[in-house]
Amino acid sequence: MEQVEKVIEYLKRSHSPFHVVALLSERLKEEGYEELREEKEWSLKEGGRYFVTRNGSSLIAFRLPVGASKGFHLSCVHTDSPTFKVKPNPVIQTGDGYVLNVEPYGGMIDSTWMDRPLTLSGRVIVMKEGKIRSLLFSPDKDLLFIPNLCIHMNRTVNEGMKFNAAKDMLPLIGMENIDFKAFLAESLSVKKEEVFSFDLFLTNRDKPRKVEINEEFLSSPKLDDLASCHAAFMAFLEADATKVAPVFAAFDNEEVGSLTRQGANSTFLKDSLTRLCRQMGWEYEQSIASSLSLSIDNAHANHPNHPEISDSTTKVLLGKGVVIKHSARQSYTTDALSCAIVKAIAKNHDIPVQEYTDRSDLRGGSTLGNISNSEVSLLSCDIGIAQLAMHSSNELCAIKDIGYMISFVKAFYDTGTRMDGQSIILE
Repeated sequence: MEQVEKVIEYLKRSHSPFHVVALLSERLKEEGYEELREEKEWSLKEGGRYFVTRNGSSLIAFRLPVGASKGFHLSCVHTDSPTFKVKPNPVIQTGDGYVLNVEPYGGMIDSTWMDRPLTLSGRVIVMKEGKIRSLLFSPDKDLLFIPNLCIHMNRTVNEGMKFNAAKDMLPLIGMENIDFKAFLAESLSVKKEEVFSFDLFLTNRDKPRKVEINEEFLSSPKLDDLASCHAAFMAFLEADATKVAPVFAAFDNEEVGSLTRQGANSTFLKDSLTRLCRQMGWEYEQSIASSLSLSIDNAHANHPNHPEISDSTTKVLLGKGVVIKHSARQSYTTDALSCAIVKAIAKNHDIPVQEYTDRSDLRGGSTLGNISNSEVSLLSCDIGIAQLAMHSSNELCAIKDIGYMISFVKAFYDTGTRMDGQSIILE
């Protein structure tokens, strides 16, 4: 339970992908990991602990075994969540107030962002003393509000509502005009002329909280995918040393397709593993062929009010264990072989698992595993924490499932594997 409480504390501070990577980096340094820079030469050694970041929003951490490696064990997660991104020069006068011009980032449930206090988080780029610097931004203050149109003026609102992102979803910032750059500069204690640009997102001000009579559930923004991200990270830190090199990879921009230099479809993972193998004198292709990967992104639980939406043979429930995700469309990487490996590891450590499939006439979501595999082809399985209200500004999962995920990913890292033709031996 102590591990789960740490995950909840991470969730409270994970305001944006930039904050997530800053938190992970801080903890890694505390644990004795050396930060590498992509633009500089690497000097790696057996038994070393390292991490590297890209764009301040993606991170790869790894440990090197003592002696010859038998490949990598990777857990891959993402740092971003659906929200709204602030446009440049965003302040608009509309009606009798001022709003911010924002655009959707990912596929969110629009209505859940309305009628609640919001703030801004992300990074602000400043030019100071001849240097372009990135500053984290997330004021602990209720700044914005997206008001619903009252039912007296929209009598059919409860019969279904289609929201216009350019009209209905613009947050109110005040009744008087705001100099937005001056506001950012004052908040960061810099001069207005030093503020050059920003990547800022709307952020739900709700905090993670336990709900249900016995406090079995966790309600929180960004459970997808930060609950799994932080659970896998805790497992990575706690895993024992093996002949397999453990790798933790956290990518940005999964919610918008991963087509960025820091996304899962970039060369970030391939670049890092190639440099690692070259430094250690390992043969890259042989190492990859001896490796296993977990693509970890949250999974859909059966909805108590809509059981008809779930597949007729699928029963994924909150609090019942790690979810293995299947799709004939290969939107998930799971196949019979990788599924068997996950089940075997779980069985050896008494960790419950469930299996998810989409209903055959409904198109489900996708995640980063198969996208990442386009650059680094790995035997991989998609797993996740079961949750409800995915892509709402507040989501729900079972606290026990966070613990199950930590235990499973740690067991995955602790399990040695050996490829023997078409067989895989767990050691």
